[in-house]
Amino acid sequence: MSQAEALKAQEPEIAAEDALRADLYDFLAAILARPPGEALLAETAALNGDATPMGQAVSALARVAGVSKPAGVEREFNALFIGLGRGELLPYASYYLTGFLNEKPLAGLRRDMAARGMTRAQNVYEPEDNIASLMEMMAGLIRGRFGKPATLADQQAFFAKHIGPWAGHFFTDLEAAQSSVLYASVGAVGRVFMEIEAQGFRMSGA
Repeated sequence: MSQAEALKAQEPEIAAEDALRADLYDFLAAILARPPGEALLAETAALNGDATPMGQAVSALARVAGVSKPAGVEREFNALFIGLGRGELLPYASYYLTGFLNEKPLAGLRRDMAARGMTRAQNVYEPEDNIASLMEMMAGLIRGRFGKPATLADQQAFFAKHIGPWAGHFFTDLEAAQSSVLYASVGAVGRVFMEIEAQGFRMSGA
């Protein structure tokens, strides 16, 4: 059993619908944190979608993943997020909300992380308001990685404060970025997912 599987086995049981949401947040976190290797590309290529907007976005991503090679995707990732000095996109809440890095949105996130028992991993040096980190945090809240699974109201509060105001814009930019090939499809999945989450929270009245 891998470390990820072992951690998952220790998590509390949650509703199937919530498990699917957490899986998608975890997937976005993984593919946005670093270039996917052969295993993640193969898993992505095996995904199946349906006729819904999300299903169509997933199917398109699977098709692109099926013809993508790790070396090419790594070059794409570097052009998008690293570059010479900086990449084409800056995937941080502070930048999207204020135009600058390490601003008030990051300070607010750190306070909320501390209140929920979240800590940055020792081997991670990116500011915590990176999109990949926020996707991972949402998955953790849903699954109960920081204690009990978060209530829907707490999930909604975290989403509304730290993700909802900017993640949709980021994913739209990722979809249209000049360097995006595989990540254009990742952007489409993320954009549709953010729309679904926002609508779901509104309908729940959380």
